[in-house]
Amino acid sequence: MFRDRAGRLQDGYSRQCPSCEVVLFFAEDSQHPFVKRAMRNARKARKEQREAEAARRVAPEPRAARSRSFAGRDRSVDRED
Repeated sequence: MFRDRAGRLQDGYSRQCPSCEVVLFFAEDSQHPFVKRAMRNARKARKEQREAEAARRVAPEPRAARSRSFAGRDRSVDRED
């Protein structure tokens, strides 16, 4: 029913149910199994996002491919006009 982003779903987060208007509180120490599962899944998703972001920062950026019209043209340093 709730499709909140993992970044929002942290300890102390609250959300009002759209159908019954009850305010739900998400806490790490909750005894409700669905809340525990949601918190665990959000924690896992945040970890995966951090790891993917770190991998992107470390990986070198791919060089842009030259277009076909530019592929045969190279600037020559020794060229005289």
